Amino acid sequence: MQSRPSRTAQHVALFRALESVRRGPRLFTDPYAASCLGPGLRLAVTVARFPGVARFLERRIDRRWPAGPRASAVVRTRLIDDLVVDALENGARRLVLLGAGYDSRAFRLDAARTAAVLEVDHPATQAVKRGLAGTWSARAGRPGDRVRFVPADLMREDLGDVLRDAGPGDDRAVVVWEGVTNYLDAASVHATLTALGAALAPGSRIVLTYMDRRALDGTGDFDGVTAWADTVRAAGEPFTFGFLPDELPAYLAERGLELTLDQSARDAAARYLEPLGRHEPAAPFYRIAQAEVK
Repeated sequence: MQSRPSRTAQHVALFRALESVRRGPRLFTDPYAASCLGPGLRLAVTVARFPGVARFLERRIDRRWPAGPRASAVVRTRLIDDLVVDALENGARRLVLLGAGYDSRAFRLDAARTAAVLEVDHPATQAVKRGLAGTWSARAGRPGDRVRFVPADLMREDLGDVLRDAGPGDDRAVVVWEGVTNYLDAASVHATLTALGAALAPGSRIVLTYMDRRALDGTGDFDGVTAWADTVRAAGEPFTFGFLPDELPAYLAERGLELTLDQSARDAAARYLEPLGRHEPAAPFYRIAQAEVK
């Protein structure tokens, strides 16, 4: 049973922090990411503010994990930011961060300024996040009571019950389920998506990330998967679940959801990084999808 904050969530916070202090073209600025890190990693981010250091650290990370977890994390962050803003500007009044980790969208996205925010996460990780939220709220100049924290272990608890207890209301919502499904089992993913399809108002959107199953079972021709998988396994958070992209539309339809977007992190890198002259490795097997509640 998990009793400490997620180490993979710390890795992603590091990648967001490095992107945010990068000199030259960057995909976003997350001024809160560094505060989620331990002293050693915070020092690395501080040093990265000097010319050339951030790019040096990025190259070191990319050489160690050639499948591209760093670039995959920053392009998925930017793509999900854009999807959340679009949903909030087109009628969604609630933002639900499912398995929120160190997500700071409630504090850094202007479109989320007036949204009601519900953060659902494992109690161990959420305890750290709650300790930071007061400072973040003051820094952002936003009322802290807009964000409601709900501790839940979705490997053991029913999301439908969690949402009902939280009283999320009948307004349209945008749900972000980022960096989570690949650490769950099939039953938990099924239960969560079924509960979302049943609990959310029509027109609500769900943004999720997932692994191409062929990268997990070895049937796909993907480079660099083993080193990435070994790292998360060593962190005590092994990859355990994936979808086949061709099967995802029907899977979601069975749960009252319509797939409206599905692209790989490599596709997102071509969209966001390459126009900036940045050619950095991102994974073809790590994917970002969006579904709408019918």
